[in-house]
Amino acid sequence: KADTVRVLEELGVPAPGLRTIWRTLAQCIAEDWRDGFCRTAYAFAAAKAGPAGLSVVLYDVTTLYFEATDEDELRKVGMSKERRVDPQIVVGLLVDSGGFPLEIHCFEGNKAETLTLIPVLQSFQERHQVHDLVVVADAGMLSAANLNALEDSGFSFIVGSRITKAPYDLAEHFERHGNHFADGQILESVRSMGTGANARNRRVVYHYSFQREKRDNYTLNKQIEKAEKVASGQRPLKRDRFVKLAGKKPGVDWDLVERARQLLGLKGYVSNIGPEVLDGLAIVAAYRSLWQVEKSFRMAKSDIRARPMFHHQRDSIEAHLTVVFAALAVARHLQDATGISIKKLVQTLRPLRTVTIDVNGHELTAAPAITADTQEILDSIAAKSTH
Repeated sequence: KADTVRVLEELGVPAPGLRTIWRTLAQCIAEDWRDGFCRTAYAFAAAKAGPAGLSVVLYDVTTLYFEATDEDELRKVGMSKERRVDPQIVVGLLVDSGGFPLEIHCFEGNKAETLTLIPVLQSFQERHQVHDLVVVADAGMLSAANLNALEDSGFSFIVGSRITKAPYDLAEHFERHGNHFADGQILESVRSMGTGANARNRRVVYHYSFQREKRDNYTLNKQIEKAEKVASGQRPLKRDRFVKLAGKKPGVDWDLVERARQLLGLKGYVSNIGPEVLDGLAIVAAYRSLWQVEKSFRMAKSDIRARPMFHHQRDSIEAHLTVVFAALAVARHLQDATGISIKKLVQTLRPLRTVTIDVNGHELTAAPAITADTQEILDSIAAKSTH
């Protein structure tokens, strides 16, 4: 918002004052600009997807902190993605398979991740009257209630599964082969999730990767090292993994370590999509596209500088997120069109100016020097815009 004044002045366009821009935040809420942006974004993404339309949407959450000391009904201290102790809000973002934003929502700073998914999807569904979509989300969204609600709303889903259930789901494999897996191996199981009348059988897909095992093993050894230091008195007692209390003296829970070693390299996914529609590898591939949401969050926080926020009223905070949503949509489009980061794009195009000089009634135009690389960027943007 503050940069708008600078950009317009650099372009020689009369710029409103910053306070005038702030006053438009109330208009943003009163006229529900976000609804218009979301409808336009969905139409753009659907057109980009082709005749088949959108088939997959991705969801994740992040946190945005405030330079404030006191909490209120919205800004609360919670589990921070940035490891801060400031009041924050939880932001839910729904994007297409390429990371283009479709929906953004704001929740209280101490809201559990699992409780954000359904409200966002319900809003998306009501706004666009869509049903036949695959929703991909990480393990933080996994709950029996969420999966049932998704299914009852007509959505298919692929959600990360907690790996601690693997020994029970894969009991037959462990019995026959121990903890040996082939690189890239896919194993499937069925797990009942929920209780009583709400219990439903879910397809669970497990994927083993040798590279993932190397990363998991490195992390595991670091955690064991910390637990051993706690046991030997070299490190204060904290909530470290693998630490157990035997009487008054802490020690290492080696049984838990062995169970963790058994699961190295495995990752699980829960879905209601049958294997005749998507095989195990396709489930894994669809889940891996979640990095696109993380990329959009990084762009919003770093390139668009969505944080920290200095607003304190909910309407102003919601309006700020609407501005972030619009800017993110433009940034993702430009980045996808050119194949370069939005930061480099701005640095490359910012110096380009066509200057008109009036000398005694005679106008002289000075055009900028456009390099081959710059022209390629401009052509890419023009081609995508025409398409």
